[in-house]
Amino acid sequence: MTDRCEAWSFSIAGSLPGLNEYTAACRTNPHAGAKLKHGAQMVVTAYARCRKPPVFDGPVFVTFAWHEPNRRRDVDNVAFAKKFILDALVDLGVLPDDGRRFVTGFSDEFHVDRENPRVVVSIERRP
Repeated sequence: MTDRCEAWSFSIAGSLPGLNEYTAACRTNPHAGAKLKHGAQMVVTAYARCRKPPVFDGPVFVTFAWHEPNRRRDVDNVAFAKKFILDALVDLGVLPDDGRRFVTGFSDEFHVDRENPRVVVSIERRP
């Protein structure tokens, strides 16, 4: 019998591309948008692997704490990067899928930290 993970978190240093950056890349060239998404997912994967990711086999709730260096980007633009994060966690095998059956919800918190911009991702198992 394997131990079931109830909660896990990890941090991603810096800021991830937002909706505006992704849209601009896609308008430039479809391959540019795919390249931006792939690059963001690789960054997420690298940071997640540093924290020895578990496997969640059931529903989870995800909290994203966005620590931006300033208030320039709109919160909806910043939070778009959750798409990159969730897709990376599926590719890594932490989540079986990012559909509603496995991700029952999420919340976003927004902070300013000029010295240490980052994204903190916390995953909690839901019954």
